[in-house]
Amino acid sequence: MHLPNLRFILIVVLFISTHSYSQSSEQQSPVNSMKILFIGNSYTHYNSMPELFEKLARSKKVKIDVSMNAKSNHTFKMHCQRTEMFEAIRSQKWDYVVVQGFSRELMYEKEVIDTASLPYFRQIIDSVYSNHSCTNVLLYMTWGYKNGFINGLDTLSYEDMSNRVQRGYEYLSELHNLSIVPIGQVWKSFRKNNPSIDIYQEDGQHPNLMGSYLIASGFYSSIFKSSPVGGYFPKIDSAVAVKIQNTASKYVNKNLDTFKLNKNTLDFDYERTKKGEYFITASANFPEADSLNWIVENKVISKNTNLKYKFKKEGTYYVKLIVFDKCGTREIYRKAIFKSPPPPKPKKKSKPKNNSKTSRRI
Repeated sequence: MHLPNLRFILIVVLFISTHSYSQSSEQQSPVNSMKILFIGNSYTHYNSMPELFEKLARSKKVKIDVSMNAKSNHTFKMHCQRTEMFEAIRSQKWDYVVVQGFSRELMYEKEVIDTASLPYFRQIIDSVYSNHSCTNVLLYMTWGYKNGFINGLDTLSYEDMSNRVQRGYEYLSELHNLSIVPIGQVWKSFRKNNPSIDIYQEDGQHPNLMGSYLIASGFYSSIFKSSPVGGYFPKIDSAVAVKIQNTASKYVNKNLDTFKLNKNTLDFDYERTKKGEYFITASANFPEADSLNWIVENKVISKNTNLKYKFKKEGTYYVKLIVFDKCGTREIYRKAIFKSPPPPKPKKKSKPKNNSKTSRRI
């Protein structure tokens, strides 16, 4: 019997190691919840979007704690004037910090961004890394206004504004080697394919509840590299919720490399083959790692990026990847469960055929 290939994209939960290599393979992986902080403005806090994201992740059995520090109409510069934002950054050793700029501040030319936004953006991320050098900073790319933007000499369509915003976030990503959560492009894809479903508030800028759920689904797909389909959704039509989930998942999955979303992640598979062999395969993408150690059954079995390993029998096994880099030591766990094939079903004894005809002696 062949079991289906069980595919997981490991989400990296970072912490400084206090464990030795002799940790028993029977031990459970760390139970620490992933900690994520959202920094932004109304595009973040409308409809309590981080809470929607947290509920979605928890419904998919992810241990996660999400916090938000958001203030309406705020640019990076204005955020840097808020002591409470820096206090929020220092309050935890975050696994991820999501940073979102004002809706228009990254749609201008690089020369404008360099003076109006970049110094303050750097101040924010420097604070994040000073608090915990292993934190992954994510750029939250926003979208264009429903009917574009007109102000003075600027007359931009929705498409023009979206494209300019995207270029601004890509510019920050290039400068600091950061991953982008491409919400603006997920938004564009949903809008194009579902023109009858409005995801804006009446002001034509902010997300309504469906828009905020689209954002949450985009973050789920980007961080966990898996589909939100089947997970929590708020009080919206279930058919619309599925369209939102599929749009986010399909767009992100096709563009992981484009937006550097594969950085610092682990691709992990396990399966029992038709021949009854038990295999795990994994691939680590840690471009800044000094070295890697794969540990299975208390032994270092490989120091390469890719791993393939065969177990001799069924059972529950824990695989540990130890990453050595500028953060110190990260320990990343994944579990593989191999079950023995079910016994063959006994053959049914054939019953004698009944003759439906009645015999009658004449």
